Amino acid sequence: MTSGPDFSDDFRTGLETLLRWRRDVRRFKPTPLADGTLERLLELASIAPSVGLSQPWRFVVVESPERRNAVKRCFERCNAEALACFSGERAALYARLKLSGLAEAPCQFAVFADRTTGQGHGLGRLTMPATIDYSVVMAVHTLWLAARAEGIGVGWVSILDPAEMTEILDTPPEWTLIGYFCVGYPSEEHDIPTLQREGWEQRRPPVVIRR
Repeated sequence: MTSGPDFSDDFRTGLETLLRWRRDVRRFKPTPLADGTLERLLELASIAPSVGLSQPWRFVVVESPERRNAVKRCFERCNAEALACFSGERAALYARLKLSGLAEAPCQFAVFADRTTGQGHGLGRLTMPATIDYSVVMAVHTLWLAARAEGIGVGWVSILDPAEMTEILDTPPEWTLIGYFCVGYPSEEHDIPTLQREGWEQRRPPVVIRR
C-alpha cells in the first residue's frame, strides 16, 4: 500500500480558483494548439472514473473541413429551430447569444458513449444503465479542467442532431453522442458565465435536502 499525496492549502486554493474560472468558451483565437497537446488532454480525460472501469468514451477528432462545415450547418439548422421555440424579449436575447465557436476554434472533437462496450463486464450498470453516459461526462469534465489549467478554453456544443452527427462523422450507430467540443485559446477571459453576463440565467445556490 502506498501513501496518498499531501495536498497543501495552496493547492486547494488553486483548485478552487480553477473550478471558479472554468468557462464554456465561445470565442477563440486562431492560434493552433501545440503538437501533442490534444493527445495529452485526451490521455488525462481517460483517467476519469467510469462505471465498472468501462471507459466507454469514444473521441472523434474532426479535422476535415468538409465534416466541420457539415457540423456547422447542422448547428445552424438546429439553432434556428431552437430560436423558434421562444418569443418576444426571450427570443431577441437568444438570437444575440453566441452559442458555438465552430467558426473559430482550431481544434474540434466529438465525444460518444459506447453503451455496448464489454469492458467492465456490466458492473454497476444493471439498474442504472445511464451511468455509461455519466462516465463519459466525467471524462469531459476532467479534460475541461486540465485544459483550463493550461489556459486552453473548451466550449460544449449541444445544439446538434445526434442522428445527423452520426452520419457526418461516420460513427457506429450504437454510439451515443454526448457532445461536440471546440478547443483553443480563448480570446477573452471571464470569471462569470456568459449566460449570466448576458442576462439569460443566474447561478443559484444548490438544492440540498436532508432526510
